[in-house]
Amino acid sequence: MPDRDSSTYAAPGMGSRAKQRITLLVLIAAQFVVMLDTAVVNVALPSIQGDLGLTQTGVAWVVNAYFLSFGGFLLLSGRAADLFGSRRMFMLGSALFTATTLMAGLAPNEAILVIARALQGISAAILSPAGLSIVLVGFQGAERAKAMGAWGAASAAGGAIGVSAGGLVTAALGWQWVFFLTVPITLLTFVVAPLLFDAPSAMRTDRRFDAWGAASITGGALSLIYATLSVAERGWLSTETIGGGMVGVALLGAFIAIERRAADPIVPLQLFRERTVSAGVIVGLLGGAARVSTFYLSALYLQQALAFSPGVAGFAMVPTSVAGFLVSLLLLPRIVKRLGAGQTLVLGLVLLACGHFWLAHTHPGAGYWFDVLPGLLLAAAGVALSFTPSTMVIAAGIPATLTGLASGLANASSQIGGAFGIAAFSAIAAITTQAGGLATGFHYAFIAAGVIASVAAIVAFEYLRPGSGATHPRVRGIRTARSITKGKEPNE
Repeated sequence: MPDRDSSTYAAPGMGSRAKQRITLLVLIAAQFVVMLDTAVVNVALPSIQGDLGLTQTGVAWVVNAYFLSFGGFLLLSGRAADLFGSRRMFMLGSALFTATTLMAGLAPNEAILVIARALQGISAAILSPAGLSIVLVGFQGAERAKAMGAWGAASAAGGAIGVSAGGLVTAALGWQWVFFLTVPITLLTFVVAPLLFDAPSAMRTDRRFDAWGAASITGGALSLIYATLSVAERGWLSTETIGGGMVGVALLGAFIAIERRAADPIVPLQLFRERTVSAGVIVGLLGGAARVSTFYLSALYLQQALAFSPGVAGFAMVPTSVAGFLVSLLLLPRIVKRLGAGQTLVLGLVLLACGHFWLAHTHPGAGYWFDVLPGLLLAAAGVALSFTPSTMVIAAGIPATLTGLASGLANASSQIGGAFGIAAFSAIAAITTQAGGLATGFHYAFIAAGVIASVAAIVAFEYLRPGSGATHPRVRGIRTARSITKGKEPNE
């Protein structure tokens, strides 16, 4: 059985079924809000810019600051959940997310808003891995599959509904309310969590915190994301782009050297001998780039290229929100049971690529129902079918005692890939817009996103399908989720 330390709560079978359901509801509500805030400001950006007088750089950083800090701190906070307890980290993340979201809604100027978004991202990086760690440890067998399905539904719905809600709320109440409306949810999770989760045990003292490894991987991720984000604003040859890239590569090289010698590494490198982990991270990065950019590009495309108002753009995204939620909740568990997580991931990435390619062939005079909506629905279904399986294939190759690291690694690959995707596709749109107009710029961005999703699908099909040699026979010192499921230790 998994090592149950302070990261656990009253697991299924140790209390009433109603309490189990409420516990899961609290966890997925927190994840819903985290994913909601990755997309909720997209449609509101023109209104925010007009109200606060944001520069073009400021507009980009309202989105980028969240992705930068979220993606950069996920591995650190995921490992912290293993060492200090997921319950503690979940409570800390809920409290900080509530405070920083309120700060964003009350922001009087560009600087405060960007700072608040960066702090929101750090809070989300604390909250999300801790919540997923609790799900992975507290639910087993068929119950875990159902819990992961609900988790995936909340994640997919959060991203899709964020775009819809952002437009509708901005049109009805003002952009500040895209933040204010989420405050009660995270505040409620903070209040009720102590009533549902077991009291934490003493923090683990048998392992040392790998401070140098944490600093190098966090700094490396932040530097590389910053360099990629700088491409759209300052170009490939700018000091920020080249300097950030060089610093990022150097820090990641230092991280590998540190982890090889660390007694208790923040990321044990032998984990990557499991092909489900190594290939899963690569697919997570590529798939995350295509997934996260879906709603970002769509929101801007509807308003800027098709001249939709924020309210109309919000209504236009409602079907994608509904489709993503229903696919995750109703179809995903059945498809995973029939095809397995790896093949479901392939299917989702193929649908995601098709959605982007469809949108790439729309034009400013196109009709919404027959020209735009099919592409949005294909992309929404692809997001729903690829997000959770991407997490599942990575978690399958990671020890049960490192659930925080598993969730952090899965989330980090997706969010870092998303940050890279938004930056790269925005740069492509900006460059091609100068040559062929605004609609042409978006078309090339959609094509690029579709190509990346296609490459991710090919990698997933090759390395994560049954019989592909997806499991290395020898991973010393590692007790994987797969071996636990089979009820035996891996061979030494």
